[in-house]
Amino acid sequence: MYFLETAVALFIGAFLLTYLTIPKIIGVVEYKRLMDNPNQRSSHSAKTPTLGGIAFFFTLIFAIFFIKDRAVFDEGMYIIPGLTILFILGLKDDLVVLSPGSKLLGQICAIAFILANDSFTIDSLNGFLNVYEIPHYLYLVIAAFIMLTVINSYNLIDGIDGLASVVGIVIMIIYTTIFYTTNEWFFALISITVNAILMAFLGFNFSSHKKIFMGDTGSLIVGFIISILTLKFLALKPADYTELPFLLENAPLIAISILIVPLFDTARVFAIRIANKKGPFSPDRNHVHHVLIDYWGLSHKQASYIIGLFNLMFIVLFIVLGSKAKNLGMVIMLVTVVVLLGYIFFKYNYNFSTLKQKIILKKKVSKLKAKVEDNTNQIVNSKKKDKKEKLKKL
Repeated sequence: MYFLETAVALFIGAFLLTYLTIPKIIGVVEYKRLMDNPNQRSSHSAKTPTLGGIAFFFTLIFAIFFIKDRAVFDEGMYIIPGLTILFILGLKDDLVVLSPGSKLLGQICAIAFILANDSFTIDSLNGFLNVYEIPHYLYLVIAAFIMLTVINSYNLIDGIDGLASVVGIVIMIIYTTIFYTTNEWFFALISITVNAILMAFLGFNFSSHKKIFMGDTGSLIVGFIISILTLKFLALKPADYTELPFLLENAPLIAISILIVPLFDTARVFAIRIANKKGPFSPDRNHVHHVLIDYWGLSHKQASYIIGLFNLMFIVLFIVLGSKAKNLGMVIMLVTVVVLLGYIFFKYNYNFSTLKQKIILKKKVSKLKAKVEDNTNQIVNSKKKDKKEKLKKL
């Protein structure tokens, strides 16, 4: 009962703090003219305030202060330095734009604090693909890779209004349920806090007159929290799984299903960029949400809700299957679904979208040629006219 009261108070407090702070941030950003200017990749056409992630940061800091006593291994004191590093990193990137190398170095520094806490240690995969014991050095490599992948994948899906918030809300609902069921109160409350923050922010992100973006400041912070929750989930001990509705050995696959949207989109985009002989971090409009908007004609809100619904359905499907199916069968199914989706979007991108781009380009070239011919004809006619006038004078 005490947990429920704390959860409700924390949710209301985090929601109100975020909701009341964001208009102040919008006012300062507009006054200082720190808006995000649209470019050829942007899904918006007007200058829009960014830096919504500032509200995320100090709301989380307040929340951790009030729930720190619920942490068994004092995790809050390890999370705060990482949050601070990523807050500064994201803030600078929103204002100045950092190189990928600088961002990666900052993320590694933030991750180091989490890996230093014993609470997140994964010492076994509990039979997943017949893997049981994991050496500590291998855990450090795997954990760092997981966290970097999750942080950057979440950062990459923040391309249209509402998508990062909707997907984040779905993920937080699932993690709240998991950590509440396993009596990990601190992480359940952290999930509730982030959920409240994203719900409060979503209304402004969809707004037409008080719009704001979370920016890298927000997406890096939320991605960092999601990566921490994922690591903690994988680090749960066998005794913690007695109340969860899936087999212990299927936990890695459940984690993948929870993060399927950012992971699939990132893998697909990287594959397309590499196939086009470009760098994996080079900007473009090949994300799934861009396909839904550019070629299916959906609005930002429609695309965000459809992707969020898909994420939720995918999680439920794998939880149901994970209650009975062995992990090898689930791995085969997961690979099949991902390959099928990847093939559909890959072919769609390289057939319909490319064809459309070629048609548009051809029309532009035709118009340009026609314009050049008209100008040439005008010049020729003008010269002929001048020549005739000179002959008349003679």
